[in-house]
Amino acid sequence: MPHAGADTIEDMSEHTIALVTGANKGIGYEIAAGLGALGWSVGVGARDERRREAAVEKLRAGGADAFGVPLDVTDDASVTAAAALIEERAGRLDVLVNNAAITGGWTQEPTTADLAVVRTAVETNVIGVIRVTDAMLPLLRRSASPRIVNMSSSVGSLTRQSDPEASTGPLSMAYAPSKTFLNAVTVQYAKALRDSGILVNAGCPGFTATDLNGFRGVRTPEQGAAIAIQLATLPTDGPTGGFFEDAGVVPW
Repeated sequence: MPHAGADTIEDMSEHTIALVTGANKGIGYEIAAGLGALGWSVGVGARDERRREAAVEKLRAGGADAFGVPLDVTDDASVTAAAALIEERAGRLDVLVNNAAITGGWTQEPTTADLAVVRTAVETNVIGVIRVTDAMLPLLRRSASPRIVNMSSSVGSLTRQSDPEASTGPLSMAYAPSKTFLNAVTVQYAKALRDSGILVNAGCPGFTATDLNGFRGVRTPEQGAAIAIQLATLPTDGPTGGFFEDAGVVPW
């Protein structure tokens, strides 16, 4: 696993700006809390106003400099407005964590897949990431040490999915392939931005207990958030275009 170094962006200033999508609960909330604990200003991106503001209030009560960002990653106007809000507030963005995701439910048999469910999962988990990333790129380019973290999953690993001995959960025609797609998108961004100073990586939180899996996971949301915080605080010479979990590199 890559380690944060002496020149990580947590050393830049107390005004480091991050945006976490899907940050009103679960892993996203804990990512926001972890970045806030570094003294960063953290945008809590979420579409549900009540949950978003409750999360902001809780984060602030814990000492974090948090602010709400109304954000529906599937809506062009919402994403454009979110970028404008951050530009007005800070003038730049240092870290983007694309965390918002849906599963589409379990189990998803390939032979009887509901194509509407597959489309919805891809729209949120992949196209939503592209939409948000492209909208935030002008702000990220103004940062001295910009980072993009895409929250993926071990079920997105084709190596693990094709290993009959590996435990990758139930059949998943929407969620798992959408995370494989996200991994591929991560690589493409890393290639495109390789000379820009923007490091782009995918992180796997492990089997974390959240509402996405009916709280069946064996890891806490705080544990699941750790990889995102690691990747958000990579040194300047850190990796880009990689897929990581706490134990190290995840095979594609």
